[in-house]
Amino acid sequence: MNTLFDKIWDAHLVDRVEGGPDQLYIDRLYCHEVTSPQAFDGLRARGIRCLRPEKIVCMPDHNTPTHDQDKPIADPVSRRQVDALAANAAEFGLAHFGMGDPRNGIIHVVGPEQGLSLPGMTIVCGDSHTSTHGAVGAVAFGIGTSEVEMVLASQCILQPKPKSMRIRVEGSLGKGVTAKDIALFLMKELTTSGATGYFVEYAGSAVRGLSMEGRLTLCNLSIEMGARGGFIAPDETTFAWLKGREHAPKGAEWDAAVAYWKTLRSGDDAVFDREIVFDAAAIPPMITYGTNPGMGMAVDGTVPALGDIPEQGRASFAKSLAYMDFQPGAPLLGHPVDYVFLGACTNGRIEDFRAFASIAAGRKKAPGVTAWLVPGSQAVARQIAEEGLDRVLAEAGFAIRQPGCSACLAMNDDKVPAGKYCVSTSNRNFEGRQGPGARTLLASPLTAAAAAVTGVVTDPRTLL
Repeated sequence: MNTLFDKIWDAHLVDRVEGGPDQLYIDRLYCHEVTSPQAFDGLRARGIRCLRPEKIVCMPDHNTPTHDQDKPIADPVSRRQVDALAANAAEFGLAHFGMGDPRNGIIHVVGPEQGLSLPGMTIVCGDSHTSTHGAVGAVAFGIGTSEVEMVLASQCILQPKPKSMRIRVEGSLGKGVTAKDIALFLMKELTTSGATGYFVEYAGSAVRGLSMEGRLTLCNLSIEMGARGGFIAPDETTFAWLKGREHAPKGAEWDAAVAYWKTLRSGDDAVFDREIVFDAAAIPPMITYGTNPGMGMAVDGTVPALGDIPEQGRASFAKSLAYMDFQPGAPLLGHPVDYVFLGACTNGRIEDFRAFASIAAGRKKAPGVTAWLVPGSQAVARQIAEEGLDRVLAEAGFAIRQPGCSACLAMNDDKVPAGKYCVSTSNRNFEGRQGPGARTLLASPLTAAAAAVTGVVTDPRTLL
């Protein structure tokens, strides 16, 4: 096959079960507070320790409030989960970046920015958006709680090897089109099950032209196409971004690592189980209209008509539009917006705040819009301040909150009220994802900013 996915997977193969899964060695396990407590309880019940504690990093993110982080967490459930992670990390001798730690944030933002996620690695976490780390050229995927326990105990996992897919995006992106728009476009074209059973390698000139922040966004959303994960071959952009980071190799070790990382590419004769090519020029700024990430459209387009939907999908399409209170064939431009959320492991990086600020600068937040601008990490928060983006945004009427998963999911204080519309840079728009009855429109930071300053769904190209 000679694909990069095969190279990394096979280099970590411990054993192959005939007619069953592969035993795969794992280079890095990330643990957050939601899926790890039962796994640690399992170790205690068996009276065993973690095999390689130096390969494991723990960090709370889902339940952390994005305000008053110096005070005890008010919600008792959230507080118990965050405290349990800290206690488990201490008991088992694991690295723990807790609330208030300058390295804290969303685990899928912090891992790459700390240099803990590196090219050629296998990386797992009890969270579906672990695919984010594939942007550095790693094979990264989400696992379940019992599998977290397996990795804690053995640093290995039993896993069937996925098929390989390459998605190439060739050409130049148009004005106002971002990595988030590429991802929403791919989900619209391929559907939320179009990559089921595959591990996706993103390639092509448009992908190579993305910044690391853009690549992290693209890989983050792989799971929303049904893929087991997604990754991008490391290149000079990757190496420049990783160099000097806290846990990246240094000195002669760096030189040796880069020499190896340069070999991490699919061969010219590589054969994929499936390969698809898209024209970058055909991708517009996107927004979702429904209740799964594949229900996307051009921001200046119209909701599909019922006749455009395959017959077997019409009932769920109608149910989705009823929940969103949208009409088939209607435009979304000009539709009132109540909330705007910038953040999540999808779009909580410095580039995303620069993009939002580029539209907010010299304008004012629209009356009636509640805006949550949440950095993905303490490091991003510091960089926002260093670059003066906080002042630009403050002048426009926006405040920067403290890092955390925030309004991506309704597991902390930042919930969108029932019936309210939120233009969100997060990854999922399921019913109730941002709060019971909340209505989510997924979009890029540019499109979110355009909605925040106008109060309605707006094509960001008109404000650039």
